[in-house]
Amino acid sequence: MTPRQPPPADLSRVRTIPLTVRPNKVSRAKFAHPPVKGQSAAAFLAGLPHILAGDDFRAVVSAVVAARRNGRPVIFGFGAHVLKCGLSPVLIDLMDRGVITALATNGSGAIHDFELALIGETSEDVAAGLKDGTFGMVKETGELMHAAINRALDRPKAGLGELFGEQLDLIEAPNREISVAVAARRLGLPFCVHTAIGTDIIHMHPQADGAALGRASFNDFRLLCGVVQELSGGVYLNVGSAVVLPEVFLKAFTVAQNLGANLSGYTTVNLDMIAHYRSGENVVRRPAGVAGKGYTLIGRHEILIPLLAQAVVEEL
Repeated sequence: MTPRQPPPADLSRVRTIPLTVRPNKVSRAKFAHPPVKGQSAAAFLAGLPHILAGDDFRAVVSAVVAARRNGRPVIFGFGAHVLKCGLSPVLIDLMDRGVITALATNGSGAIHDFELALIGETSEDVAAGLKDGTFGMVKETGELMHAAINRALDRPKAGLGELFGEQLDLIEAPNREISVAVAARRLGLPFCVHTAIGTDIIHMHPQADGAALGRASFNDFRLLCGVVQELSGGVYLNVGSAVVLPEVFLKAFTVAQNLGANLSGYTTVNLDMIAHYRSGENVVRRPAGVAGKGYTLIGRHEILIPLLAQAVVEEL
């Protein structure tokens, strides 16, 4: 049996509505302002479009500003690439201004911060080092960082961030003014380093002690849990970490709730160069679904973070 073919639709019967009646998502009132030579940063920021990420960006700025005006925390979690983009001075300035109240990073972030403090440079050519087995085998980085880490064996309550900042001050690292760890120590801010065994170059060095690494990093996890317990009304920013920090934050959030924090009114933000599943779920969607708001901002760290910092400073 041949299937019946339906008749063509009669478009003369289509109903239409006036353009002025239809709800619209875009209006000229939301458009960007054209560039003006010599305009102030405030004028430039005010000229961003009130559309999509333009409004998300404003919402994040407002959340950070409101948090600090109300004495609530702003926790800055970051991956190593943030420091390799040359943003240490921006982070330290926000710490000095009282905008950032706590920090968290992975093991690689701590290593780049340490090397920058030592010689003002970091980031080796991995491909070249793999050929002759010298990748990650720099003497000073391994020896000096493990000298700090292994003190955890005698100081059971010390965290990695605390130990690194202390070590850089102790050896009077020539460029320690650009170290986030040193700045956190100077200001008395929590600086938590979350390492996974085998992920970092210093784990290949003969001085590596798993017990010391585990103890000190676990201490920093407990510290972060304490910081997150105070997150109500505050902001958590995950910048450039696709796996480690999103996982750590979600567990710290759970611990906070389990211990009765009853978190609410907070904002979580993921800022990265591309969208990742884990950071989207563990930082933005899942925590926001409890009692907060979540935002995603996509862009190059070396542009987006200074822009965000400038906007916050302008509002404050």
